Amino acid sequence: MKTLNALVLIACLGSVAACGETSSDQDTTTHNSADARPVETTIVAASESATDADSESLPFAPADLEAAIAVPKVSREAWTGDLDTMEERRVIRMLTVYSPGRYYLEENGQEKGLTKEMADRFEAAINKRLGRKNVKVYVAIIPVARNQLIPALLAGQGDIINAGLSITPERQEVIDFSIPVSKPLSEILVTGPSAEPLASIDDLSGKTVYLRQSSSYRESVEELNRRFTAEGKEPVTISLVSEFLEDDDLIEMVDKGLLPWVIVDEYKPVLWKDVFTNTVVRDDIVFREGGRLAWAFRKNSPLLAEATNAFLKKNREGTMIGNILRNRYIRDFDWAANALNDDDYQRFLVLHDLFKKYGSQYEVDYLMAAAQGYQESRLDQSARSHAGAIGVMQLLPSTARDKNVGIPNIEEVDANIEAGIKYLNFLRNRYFDDPDIDMVNRTLLALGAYNAGPARMISMRRKAAEQGYDPNVWFDNVELVAAKEIGRETVQYVANIYKYYTAYRFTLEQQARHAQARERAGMSPQRSATD
Repeated sequence: MKTLNALVLIACLGSVAACGETSSDQDTTTHNSADARPVETTIVAASESATDADSESLPFAPADLEAAIAVPKVSREAWTGDLDTMEERRVIRMLTVYSPGRYYLEENGQEKGLTKEMADRFEAAINKRLGRKNVKVYVAIIPVARNQLIPALLAGQGDIINAGLSITPERQEVIDFSIPVSKPLSEILVTGPSAEPLASIDDLSGKTVYLRQSSSYRESVEELNRRFTAEGKEPVTISLVSEFLEDDDLIEMVDKGLLPWVIVDEYKPVLWKDVFTNTVVRDDIVFREGGRLAWAFRKNSPLLAEATNAFLKKNREGTMIGNILRNRYIRDFDWAANALNDDDYQRFLVLHDLFKKYGSQYEVDYLMAAAQGYQESRLDQSARSHAGAIGVMQLLPSTARDKNVGIPNIEEVDANIEAGIKYLNFLRNRYFDDPDIDMVNRTLLALGAYNAGPARMISMRRKAAEQGYDPNVWFDNVELVAAKEIGRETVQYVANIYKYYTAYRFTLEQQARHAQARERAGMSPQRSATD
């Protein structure tokens, strides 16, 4: 009997998202398709990014570290395959990027954004399609840097990309796209206070533009350079920026005068018009017209393609649901209010630091504990259950007073988090301290006991053994018995915690790298609406 623990592998225990394989060096002479006439485009990399007046590397250029993380190690075992493989493993790994509106964490640790809502709807649609109820296939969201999206997909570290990718000929050579999810888009120029006058796109001849190597904008500039070369004009020089900087970061840099201009999809500057007021939208300078966004997956995935396209036909932009979600997270999204400022971030870090402190003290992975706290209460210390459970970790006062926990005052958030983590550790050591159970499954079984009670979990393990399952493994074993005997609650409880745990691990990694890239570029680590 196969007992592969897919969700455990995804969580990348013992490693973090970006500790992947080293990518090969990128050739600075790039070509689009085979039928296009080759043209050499000067692409200035991190080690070469210097102005004539300054030999220092440009602060917004990719750090040397980025070359080593092009393929993130999402799990200890990579796998590829079609939807049937994902069903067998019971997980679909959705790759995205961390950014306001698309995918982000609120102050209380809740996952939000267009990607999150679409992932939840996709998960429901897949399980309905497969006829699954209690024992589901889960969609795990994996936020990575832009240049990690396609390499991670091809390397078997993800299954589907939902990150606003434009369909381009270069990308179609290596991956397949879903049906378009957007209306036709144009790529335009946004200029700022440090920009020199431009009468038309031709005035960019001999000048420098700033963009990510992985972006569709690079392909558009290379196409423009083919025309310039054919007309005997000097091509545009591309200066690379960090892959951890999103388009909104680059618009902010233009607004502050750190960059003269940037190329973006036409709808993006509109989102920030009330925040970045020093920019000018040059919709007369167009690099690509009629572009379409889509989801992406590996080639030769007909089952996944069919399921994805069937879902998107009912949920993409232009449908009722698609328009509602687009309006919620794009048109009507309060970009100024949702720009994570330093105060909000510090409030989040207070809880983060408490989980880290007591996770270390009781040898519980602190992000697992934080994920449990989110599942229990949405990290809300004021939460109270009808049964009398209190706070972030939803403990009963009687449990906290028990000699095995012995922590009073769980009305205070510090004591509440400590008591919850100490109780989880007690359950793990008292009932699942068996050399035949690895530490991951001890924690998973303890989480089940936290929700359903230790006596019930002992009974589930016994019944699992009687029915031919492995009593020492939660996923696909004890979990299946729990689904039959208890129903959905405990199964969903443990699975949700693992999904949140996965999201926290990768999100915090991306937040840290994003903050570093912003600092190097001369901006505050976290965007503030008052910057």
